[in-house]
Amino acid sequence: MEAMTLAETAPRQIAQQSWSPLRRIAFRFCVVYFGLYCLVSQIINSVLVIPKVDVPDWGAVLPIRLGVFWVAAHFFHKKTPLVYSGSGSGDKVYDWVLVFCALVVSVMAAAVWSALDRKRGSYPALYKWFRVFLRFCLGGQMLMYGFVKAFPLQMPYPPLSRLVERFGDMSPMGVLWWSVGAAPGWETFAGCAELVGGLLLMFPRTTTLGALIALADMTQVFVLNMTYDVPVKQFSFHLILISLLLLAPEMRRLADFFLFNRTAAPSERAPLFKGQRARRIAGGVIAFLWIWMLGNNLYNVLDGWRQFGPGREKSALYGIWNIEDETLDGKPVPLLVTDAQTWRQMIFDFPQYTEVERMGDSRGFGTAIDAKTAMVTLTDRADKKWQARLHYTRPAFDRLTLEGTAGGHAATLHLVRVDEKKLLLESRGFHWVQDYPFNR
Repeated sequence: MEAMTLAETAPRQIAQQSWSPLRRIAFRFCVVYFGLYCLVSQIINSVLVIPKVDVPDWGAVLPIRLGVFWVAAHFFHKKTPLVYSGSGSGDKVYDWVLVFCALVVSVMAAAVWSALDRKRGSYPALYKWFRVFLRFCLGGQMLMYGFVKAFPLQMPYPPLSRLVERFGDMSPMGVLWWSVGAAPGWETFAGCAELVGGLLLMFPRTTTLGALIALADMTQVFVLNMTYDVPVKQFSFHLILISLLLLAPEMRRLADFFLFNRTAAPSERAPLFKGQRARRIAGGVIAFLWIWMLGNNLYNVLDGWRQFGPGREKSALYGIWNIEDETLDGKPVPLLVTDAQTWRQMIFDFPQYTEVERMGDSRGFGTAIDAKTAMVTLTDRADKKWQARLHYTRPAFDRLTLEGTAGGHAATLHLVRVDEKKLLLESRGFHWVQDYPFNR
């Protein structure tokens, strides 16, 4: 962290006494636009972290939300209310209209700024601080996404219900998510690459290398988002732009080194402050913020590992269970019938949720299991009146009997557990030597 107390990179092009008019206008626009975007997107919440506090989505607070709604209705003729929070998507109509608003505001602000400050030849001090801001914004996202991949949580290993799902029933995003999750080693590798980019962005001397790595990482993420229809396209594209902004003053040096086989001149490094004491204070504050971000990300990863990662709690009846036979109202029937759909399999994975595979599709039921009374209670989220209360016994590890009522009918089910470890995805493993490809 000592390096951060010394200086911020300032290439010769920026340190010149006077910039070209086009460069000054572009700089003003970038300061306004990327400042706004980072404040109204998830970026700012990863920089100014407050543990255990639900920080609001600044892009959806009431004054901004009303403005976005107005623009959507009058410029894009959106009559229906816009989804603005809680969906998990970063490509909502609201997000695109918000970016449009930020673009318009930035163009207008840059124009007014240029008219009022047209005599100023350059902005070396503002540039240095803007660069620090961009390093934090990009580095915070690289650390956050890097941690949740390095400890494979972003794309977790496929749950039991996914192991028996038909490939053709998955969405393109589902295919990407669970295929990456099924290869945790690759996900960890990808996460470590993102972590390296974030860690290098912490130090002025390694900012260029960190931005290059971040650019490569985010380009891959953006292409995956585009080709697998993952709704984070807009956000990942902006992280590419921020990487390019950090690299823009270094492009001539990079071209000399990589393309023209010429000696690349070193970057000139102007300090944030002239006074040594001010530089030390600024360096200490910057170092503290980076350490705070690192610690918070590590805390979130450990918490996520326990809540929904490999360390999470599993159902007391964990497993994939085929329904072997059952009786309904005392009469043997080939299959238990509910809503004209026949059950064939029950999957107990998460404590509060049970997946029931039916002949035509699957359906989830809210679940409560009382281990003391050996009672399973199932509730149908689609039909609030439907309920099943079943007492369970396990005569053997791979045998389960459920007896009680289901939807107002007396029911008895006998189930046989499927050994998920014998599924090909689980059992195939890794092989150095293969005479023929094993591609199924």
